[in-house]
Order: sequence, then structure tokens, then C-alpha cells
Amino acid sequence: MLIIKQLSTHATGYNQALQQVADIETSVQPHDVWNYQVLSELLAQDSIHHLSVVYSNSDVTGRTNNKIVGYCLYQIVFEQAEILRIGTHPHYQRQGTASQLFIALNKEMEANKVNSLLLEVRADNVPAIALYEKQGFVIIHRRKGYYQQPQQPAIDALIMQRSYSIE
Repeated sequence: MLIIKQLSTHATGYNQALQQVADIETSVQPHDVWNYQVLSELLAQDSIHHLSVVYSNSDVTGRTNNKIVGYCLYQIVFEQAEILRIGTHPHYQRQGTASQLFIALNKEMEANKVNSLLLEVRADNVPAIALYEKQGFVIIHRRKGYYQQPQQPAIDALIMQRSYSIE
């Protein structure tokens, strides 16, 4: 069973949960990994929030095991928000995990009366772009040659936005 929940810095198991996020980061963001320390420092800021997708199951003894399989770090400043990081463990990709995460994230945006949500994505990350477009994001800007690595061609960054209607 998948459960979406906020990661509280005061919660029991916070350090273990944050390490699980850092481990997923290593898998899904190999060019620019945010480690445990970076994540911890970010989450210490009041404007930074975190949603986790937790896979919960019971073992043969009946003990419940929880494993973070996806996450979203985002920042809200007044009526604007930005996804800073989002990722799904490779074993849980293409199974609706990210879509469920977006459902929860959209509820958070609406509850906080956010007008628009921004994100940045590599132009060569076709599966992510397709997911974001399915979630209502549109490309509003292209940063030419933003992602650079030695001996490889530069990759553009796409800035995408989703707007919310505030009532």
C-alpha cells in the first residue's frame, strides 16, 4: 500500500527517512546529487516542505515495514511555489507513484492558495516532461545549454509551470 505524507523534522524516524530520500536521490539525480546533509539543511528552512511516498507492507511476523519510494521537495513563498526536487525509486517508476504524489502536492498547493507551481527539467528527460505535461504543466522558458558536463554536449533546461485557480 502506498501512503503519501509530509516528512516532519520532529517525527520519529526522521533521520532514517531522510537517508532513504538521499539514497533515491543518488539513483535518480546522478549528475547533481543532494546528499543527506544538503537535504537536512534545506528542510530546516520554514519555506521548504517535503512529501514522501511510503510503501507500507507487513512481513510474515505481522510487523509493518515502511520504505520511502518517492519524494517531492518544494518551496512555497507567498502565492508562488517551486518543486526543488522530485523523484521515484527506479523499482517504483511507471507504476503511478509520481501521479499519486502530484495529487497530494496539488492539494497542498490549493490549501496554501498557491497561484502557480514551477519546476525545472532537463530537456532530454522525455519521460519526466510527459508526466509533467499530463499533470497540467506547460513549458514557459528554455535555458540554452544550462546543464553541462565534461566531454558531453550541453543540455537545455526547461522551465515548466502549472497554474491554479484561486477562489
